[in-house]
Parts: sequence; structure tokens; C-alpha cells
Amino acid sequence: MGHTFANNLYHVIFSTKGRRPLIRPESRQRLYEYMGGVAREEFGRAQAIGGTDNHVHALLLVRPDVAVSQAVRKVKALSSGWMHKTFANAREFAWQSGYGSFSVSESGKAAVAAYIAGQEQHHRKETFEEEFVKFLEKHGIEYAPRYLWSDD
Repeated sequence: MGHTFANNLYHVIFSTKGRRPLIRPESRQRLYEYMGGVAREEFGRAQAIGGTDNHVHALLLVRPDVAVSQAVRKVKALSSGWMHKTFANAREFAWQSGYGSFSVSESGKAAVAAYIAGQEQHHRKETFEEEFVKFLEKHGIEYAPRYLWSDD
């Protein structure tokens, strides 16, 4: 076969450093749009991006020649720099060093996109920390609770 065919969909989740509320309402939509542009320019496409004041969920379609770690590193580094340059009140803005990445099937894409779109409402009932632990457990990812937030 002479061509490569892939559908590498990932639900990626990461927070601001220390899970601080640094994604302000006035910058949130522009940040998501910028992150979508990074995805288009650097590694594929963002199917959905959303979150709250302290974290982001992104449904990313990643080209087969790019590792998900490279894609996340690009999104985080470029968007952090953009925030600093674009918003005077974002001097303290930073992302946590880690992230969660969960593979998504094509049949699950719409449900994940809807979940991402409902983040504001979802987090009226559950904290980011509670949500993230549920994702780890749902996907069978082992973790040590005492080290989960250790890079903050």
C-alpha cells in the first residue's frame, strides 16, 4: 500500500499551572480559536476545544507522522506565549507540565465533542480534579494519588 491512512483522534485534557483560574472569560474564546489554529498549522485539526477557567479539553485529529506528545507540546507552548503577548493581565499564565490523552473512536467523536461543549455546566457539579481522576479510572490508567498533582 503506497499511502498512509489514519484517524488518530485524541481527547486531551490539561490544566493551568496549579489549576489556577487563569483562563478569563474575556480571553477564553480567543484562546480556543488560537489553539485551533495551532492544530491546523502544526499537526492536524482540532475537532472541539472547550473548558473552564482552569483547564482545557481538546478533541484533536493528529497526523500519523506526529506523536500526540508533540501535538500537545506545540499547543501548550504556542498558546502560552500568545496569551502573554496578547493579554496584559496574563503575565502569570502557564500550563501544567503534564496532560491526559485518551484515544477516541470515530463513533465516539460526537459524544466527546458534546462533552467538551458542556464543560461550563458540567463543572457546576464536579471539580476538575474529580473529573480527571474519573477519566484515568475509566480508561484503566494507573496513578499514585499522592503524585497526581505533584508538579504544581
